[in-house]
Amino acid sequence: MDDAARAELEANVKRTVEAGDIKTASTMALKGYGREIFGFLIALHRDEQDASDVFSTFSEDLWKGLPKFAWSCTLRAWAYTIARNASYRWRRRAKNKGEVPLDSSGPMADVAQQVRTETRSWLKTEQKDRFAAIRATLPEEDQTLLILRVDRGLAWEDLAQIMLGEEKPLDEATLKKESARLRKRFQLVKEKLVELGKKAGLIKPKE
Repeated sequence: MDDAARAELEANVKRTVEAGDIKTASTMALKGYGREIFGFLIALHRDEQDASDVFSTFSEDLWKGLPKFAWSCTLRAWAYTIARNASYRWRRRAKNKGEVPLDSSGPMADVAQQVRTETRSWLKTEQKDRFAAIRATLPEEDQTLLILRVDRGLAWEDLAQIMLGEEKPLDEATLKKESARLRKRFQLVKEKLVELGKKAGLIKPKE
């Protein structure tokens, strides 16, 4: 989806929310961004069933949170923030309880299942990332940063919103400070990947 298509999607979702039809607006948002969100969760968890469980939680969180969304950042950035927060909660529950029950009976369950099915077909056609195994050895924050910046092309201020995990509006000073931190971190992560790539024989050292 290009920038123009995203802008049109977000404008349509906003109008639908303002009209009071939250379920339709949530369905539009999930169909527009759900595939890339589910792909993000699969890359982050490296397990499709775990990612599927988190995606179900994310779908319900989006439906519940959309009426209160302030539109101070893009809907896309907000959706990724919700997805990452859902991932954190899932990991905590899994660590504490060993199992995380999946509630698939919510109002967005049918849409979420449709998105998951479409995403599986889409992922099969993607070129495999030769650095996937190496990237998986990095800390979760660094993996997330790479996925969102390199694979998804998100802007730095959107990344700041997502990485801070704040679903409410952030002030400009906070966004600038976090954006600057992420830029520096991103450069360090790239250098680390190059180093690991050379050791794995994926990158030839310069002569």
